[in-house]
Amino acid sequence: MAAISTEINLPVCAYVNRRGQVIRVGVGTPRQTQIPPMELPRYGAERLSGIRCIATHLKAEPPNEAALTAMAMQRLDALAVINITGTGFTRRGGGATGYVKEAYLAHLVPQDTRALIPSAAFSGSSNSQSASWSISPPLNLDDLAQQDFIDLVEGLEAEFRREFVAQEVDADHDRVLIVGVMTDQTSLQQFHDTVAELARLVDTAGGDVLQTVQQKRSRIHPQTVIGEGKVQEVALTAQTLGCNLVVFDRDLSPAQVRNLEAQIGIRVVDRTEVILDIFAQRAQSRAGKLQVELAQLEYMLPRLTGRGQAMSRLGGGIGTRGPGETKLETERRAIQRRISRLQQEVNQLQAHRSRLRQRRQHREVPSVALVGYTNAGKSTLLNALTNAEVYTADQLFATLDPTTRRLVIPGAENGETQEILITDTVGFIHELPASLMDAFRATLEEVTEADALLHLVDLSHPAWLSHIRAVREILAQMPVTPGPALVAFNKIDQVDSQTLALAQEEFPLAVFISASQRLGLETLRHRLSQLIQYAVDSR
Repeated sequence: MAAISTEINLPVCAYVNRRGQVIRVGVGTPRQTQIPPMELPRYGAERLSGIRCIATHLKAEPPNEAALTAMAMQRLDALAVINITGTGFTRRGGGATGYVKEAYLAHLVPQDTRALIPSAAFSGSSNSQSASWSISPPLNLDDLAQQDFIDLVEGLEAEFRREFVAQEVDADHDRVLIVGVMTDQTSLQQFHDTVAELARLVDTAGGDVLQTVQQKRSRIHPQTVIGEGKVQEVALTAQTLGCNLVVFDRDLSPAQVRNLEAQIGIRVVDRTEVILDIFAQRAQSRAGKLQVELAQLEYMLPRLTGRGQAMSRLGGGIGTRGPGETKLETERRAIQRRISRLQQEVNQLQAHRSRLRQRRQHREVPSVALVGYTNAGKSTLLNALTNAEVYTADQLFATLDPTTRRLVIPGAENGETQEILITDTVGFIHELPASLMDAFRATLEEVTEADALLHLVDLSHPAWLSHIRAVREILAQMPVTPGPALVAFNKIDQVDSQTLALAQEEFPLAVFISASQRLGLETLRHRLSQLIQYAVDSR
């Protein structure tokens, strides 16, 4: 290797498995010749890849950070760097070649054992959570050849395994790395709120967030969102932490997902896919399951291309024609048929709910739709007002299916009791995916057909003002303009006086309640009665 490297004046890398077989040879540095992530075995954070790299280097210096990062990304058993300098011997056939000056041996280090390594032999990136490695002092070839690599690897993997088991919470949960990108169009507070909300979505979906990687860019990179350098950092972090899922804080195009998965080596999803997964878990009724499946299929259809060799497309030119259609085209046609059938069923559901609404309107029972950001406490308020038994939890999208209950308000304006129907609707969220808006149109029609809206706001959330704007933006996109709305601030028992005063100043006509503590409910009933009277008179 030293002779060839000197003759061509380029570094050479050889990759060897644990049986001593050379499985790959490349001309270039370890970074330039590294094995693509999709071709590496996926053992997780408790195992190494079973491959070591022997690399030549044309300068007398220790392995640089690019080579060590490549080692960490591939989880190599070890990296042996052989430095070549000067001219020392003649290769058979003539021609002066270099000689081996020194060699270095590097390998990954479990986090728990880093403190035991002398600082001179320890290196890593500036992020304490990133991969770290140990680099030996300069060795001669005899010392390097006497290394027992199998014994070294078995000892390292035993340490990695102990560390991994100590960190493991639930083997059934995905180990998630979140990636957040801040652009010039986003304020710092909005960015932090978005990333925090994504972490809650991942937690609700059943994943464990191990770390968040953040980046500030003037604009989104069209191929990889975050750029090549940051992709390498994400891949290294995911490999080090043993992540099996990377979640981005924005929607990704099918091409971006393919590019990212090819370079990172694990599954990559976006915010919409996380929300769809939550909806799939939460849907209980047949209508809810129907609409979730429709949203998932509409999301999946443009993302079929490139999902593995089995679904690759056949071309129409010379040499690409096949005996029949590919699995991709068969799958696409099946999904399109299923989408058409589901849309028909959603239309039937829409018509059925329309008949129910007409029956209620014929009885002249006014209705109020309970709307608000997810986890604002809508189901809790419905239970408190009507003694319903709707499922409640401190989770995003805890309930999806609309629930309608009767509320009797005693002592209304004319002295008689007043009957109101209150419908608990699906929670809204910032930048609600378009596929969900389309699929849940039958549910969202409950909002447009209601005589009035009760907009519930979680005042204890730091971004409550942003939540109000998000809900109003979604309501503005409705095909029919909703009725008049009453703003009610919930969870006032969990906020300080300054926040309460700010909300009262910004929204002087709002009602302030605590659904869980049953505070302010009488005032809310009275204001609902006034709201319904106003809505009926305005028809």
